Amino acid sequence: MLPVTVTNTIRSQVDAALALRSAGRLQEALDMLATPGEYTSDFYTVRGEIQFALGRFQEAAGSYFTVVASELDNTFAQYHLAVCLHHLNRWAEAAQTFQRVLDSDPHRDGARLGLGACLLHLHRVEEALANFDCCWSDASRWRALFGKAVALQLLGRWDEAESAYERLLVSDPKSEEVLSNLVAMSIEAHDLEAATRFSMRLLDVCPQSTIALRGLATVALEHQEYEEAVRYCGRIVEQAPNCVEAWRNLRFATGRVMFTLQRPEPVSTTGRK
Repeated sequence: MLPVTVTNTIRSQVDAALALRSAGRLQEALDMLATPGEYTSDFYTVRGEIQFALGRFQEAAGSYFTVVASELDNTFAQYHLAVCLHHLNRWAEAAQTFQRVLDSDPHRDGARLGLGACLLHLHRVEEALANFDCCWSDASRWRALFGKAVALQLLGRWDEAESAYERLLVSDPKSEEVLSNLVAMSIEAHDLEAATRFSMRLLDVCPQSTIALRGLATVALEHQEYEEAVRYCGRIVEQAPNCVEAWRNLRFATGRVMFTLQRPEPVSTTGRK
């Protein structure tokens, strides 16, 4: 047990940091939390929360790991450690940590959603699909259905994926995330009509969407509508100057347009004898 004076000092640091955080002074709040001589979970937990809010995910992971190392049953710290690892793209470690949270609390859908996302990144798609099916809470329903749709798309089960995406659009007709995936899936399935439809819907929501423009450019190239392709590819390179594919397609489509313009008109033989 820590001496009373040490405990009071740490408590004062934590309280001061919390007050600064409430005032929106995050960096000052973090500065208040100099490393204590002794361990207390409140100190490291609050420090982890502030580091996370500042986007310092590596440092936040270290703070939460300190808590977990001393308190293996602290699911709050376990969960937030997993979230930090997810933000750091450390998919395998994040998946293991989310699973440990679920081992203690099987009904924590936030952890299940996180686990499912990690499994998708690890290409364990069937496991991810089964995982999303286990989310039941109202709060997680939309994200779980989205994860399921992504998994079905990756498995090539496009009809089922489209059905899931359409259900999502009923509740959020302007979801860029859903419409973007539908554009990509339609192109992959070579459903040009659907690619056009979803690309136009996405442009209505986000006029600068390069995904929508790429969808329309792809359809134009497939239909040999090169002037349209030039127009869409030109807009893409304005938004994404480093997009090699767009530059390549723009050069190709421009070349086809120039070839058509420079091609001599056929000589009419009408009226000749």
